[in-house]
Amino acid sequence: MTVRNEQADPAGRDEEPQAWERALARTAGPGAVWAVGDADGVRAAGSDQEAALDVDGLAAVLAVWPVIGDLVARGDLALHTPLSAYGPLGVAPVASRDPAFQGTGAPDGITAHHLLTRPGGVPLLTRLAEHLCGGPLAEYAPARIWRPLGMTRTRLTGLGLHTTGADLARFLRHLLSAADHPVPRTWTAESLRIRTGELVPARGLLWRPAPSGVWSHGDGPAVWVSPRLPRWAVLVPAAPAAPGGPPPTAFRETAFAARRPPAAGPLP
Repeated sequence: MTVRNEQADPAGRDEEPQAWERALARTAGPGAVWAVGDADGVRAAGSDQEAALDVDGLAAVLAVWPVIGDLVARGDLALHTPLSAYGPLGVAPVASRDPAFQGTGAPDGITAHHLLTRPGGVPLLTRLAEHLCGGPLAEYAPARIWRPLGMTRTRLTGLGLHTTGADLARFLRHLLSAADHPVPRTWTAESLRIRTGELVPARGLLWRPAPSGVWSHGDGPAVWVSPRLPRWAVLVPAAPAAPGGPPPTAFRETAFAARRPPAAGPLP
């Protein structure tokens, strides 16, 4: 099932868009929730866009990243100021694969920019955001980010992030729009560029560069956005990738193919 706002052509003149949609469904894999669109809406989508999804792997980009951007826009946070300037962040252990971020507090001289551009910084970023917000991220993100975008089915709980394909589309569509609220356009632009100089791997602010001007976040559930095209895509596999199954790169390459996709349809 796909979502488009154009009627099927009985003469078969819409065969190319249909072939593109079939390729998207094939590379997404059986049972996956997926969609591709732009600032105007959804270009193509699989079924079950309102089904509840567990996408904890996207919590950093759907909750932490936009809240940090909101704090920067409000003047409450400067990316290159040492975290020690903001007072103690608490003593809860930081669970991180990066030794630089392990322990019970922020390492000397560490900044939000370091945390946004290096793996393992999200737990400490979360504590920083909650410290500056004065409350749990699970309350601040809905109030400041999700509800203004109409993401009424998105929740952050102790069990992880829960959302729907339609809400993910609303979020990604906003990143390509001319709207400056709730996620400032300057924050999106600053995040979707190389912030690590010559270091490898190259990174933006919680986003990773992919080929052809595409930026990505996530390895299981994943989202992509390309201001250059402009286009966005989301893929939530039904299960971990099976040996011999289509890799996420195949879906990304199909979603961001150079051909012009069909006209966008409205979000549900």
